Amino acid sequence: MTEGILLNELLSDPLLTRYHVIMIDEAHERNTLTDSLMGLLKKILSKREDLRVIITSATIDAELFRDFFNKKRKRSDRDSAVILSVEGRLHPVDVFYLSDPCPDYIQATVDTCLKIHAKEPRGDILAFLTGQEEVLRAVTLLKEHQDTSEIDDIQVLPMYGTLPNSDQLKVFFAPPRGVRKIVVATNIAETSITIPGIVYVIDCGFVKLKWFTPESRMDSLVVVPVSRAAAEQRAGRAGRIKAGKVYRLYREQDFKELPENTPAEMRRTNLCGTILHLKALGIDNVLRFDFPSPPPAKNLHAALETLFALGALDEEGSLTRPIGYSLAEMPIDPMMGKMLYVASEMGCTEEILSIIAMLQVQSVFSKPSSGQGQIKARIAKRNFEVSEGDLITLLNVFTAFVAEGRTKDFCGRHYVIYRNLKRAYEIRCQLENHVRNKIGLPMISCQGNVETLCRCIVAGFFPNAAFMHHSGEYRSLRGSTELHLHPQSTLYTLKPPKCVVFCELMHTTKLYMKEITVIKEEWLLELAPHYYHKITVRE
Repeated sequence: MTEGILLNELLSDPLLTRYHVIMIDEAHERNTLTDSLMGLLKKILSKREDLRVIITSATIDAELFRDFFNKKRKRSDRDSAVILSVEGRLHPVDVFYLSDPCPDYIQATVDTCLKIHAKEPRGDILAFLTGQEEVLRAVTLLKEHQDTSEIDDIQVLPMYGTLPNSDQLKVFFAPPRGVRKIVVATNIAETSITIPGIVYVIDCGFVKLKWFTPESRMDSLVVVPVSRAAAEQRAGRAGRIKAGKVYRLYREQDFKELPENTPAEMRRTNLCGTILHLKALGIDNVLRFDFPSPPPAKNLHAALETLFALGALDEEGSLTRPIGYSLAEMPIDPMMGKMLYVASEMGCTEEILSIIAMLQVQSVFSKPSSGQGQIKARIAKRNFEVSEGDLITLLNVFTAFVAEGRTKDFCGRHYVIYRNLKRAYEIRCQLENHVRNKIGLPMISCQGNVETLCRCIVAGFFPNAAFMHHSGEYRSLRGSTELHLHPQSTLYTLKPPKCVVFCELMHTTKLYMKEITVIKEEWLLELAPHYYHKITVRE
């Protein structure tokens, strides 16, 4: 089961009496659910002598977890937690570094791929970059070089989460005889999947992580250097079938200065959902809860303030009835939960459920790798786009998908990803069943009233509001942070609206808003008067 399901089981069975052995795999990823679960398991272990907990991973800070779970009070006491090492079987891997810093790791990745192909014996290449845009740029450069130099013995393939299923499967197939496969991937290929035939790995040295800024109360995706553990994980992909080689696009001294492990998600993310879970389990003093890696106090303080603004906590810090308990039972982000709760009062539960389900999956819009395909996909996307923003556009896609019988043919014609839409439909069915039976929210449709939908979105995402500043850039209403429309947003090519709310931020060269909805500023005063007030400033 997933960590989330086990956490939900704790609500009905706090001591997990149905289980005697619990094994947590891929613990090195250190997401918030895993860390919360380990904190709770430590509490359960103090009450249950018969319970055994096994924490496993290929690259793990084992001493940290041993010390965390160890209950011995005196030096003479027997350890209650021990480390068991199982030797992995890996072919030898040679690691190469740059002698000088690299000014452009995307171009260096392309150059290294071509040098390997020209000088090294047979074996496929796996190159790591940080995101979809970088992957597509590298693939384009490699294909341009392939066309101009008339190289016919390489096969260049991208690999990222939003790639259509048929294109994703291509990386697992063996290339034609005498052809070398070059896979350019995000860190999805680091642990989530294993691509056969890889002998050479190129590591750009960077990764995209979600990072929370407590001052602005915002999560953003930022590009940061990888940790040594992640670099070793990437290198391990080269020694699966025979002796391999790893080319790191940074200096050896830079590698030694990298952090040992990727910072735990608990220390760098919005903690609203985590606090709600702990409060629902009866843990009132979350500030003193024992986490494997305690989060910064600022992050906890910001999460408590946001939950208070959403009406989930009262002035004493306790869960409110019915909103707080309802949000704690919903398996979604608290802001989305508040939006869904308010939807039952505004009469648009059906539509908001569909929007939330679409936000749970990665992009549904296909991004073909060929230039002609990209143009056709852009034209197809315009059929769904509306001036109200991205969330209503996503609702249009979902509604059309269901109306057309949820077929692959519809997805192929309109350049949308069948796998993601199918998953969104499954999530919606599960969520509808949950809120109807467990929380008792009525299923009502607003019959296409877009203003009601936008007002409902504001009721949940009012902390993420931004306005058009006189400088020509967007600024967040709280904190006055400079923001920009994401190039893939529906609103990017339209006249910039005066006031918007967004679901998340992404930081690359600038701080970009994603999943944006156009709103009227008076809705903020009407729906969140406790959070915003209007004043007149005379200069």
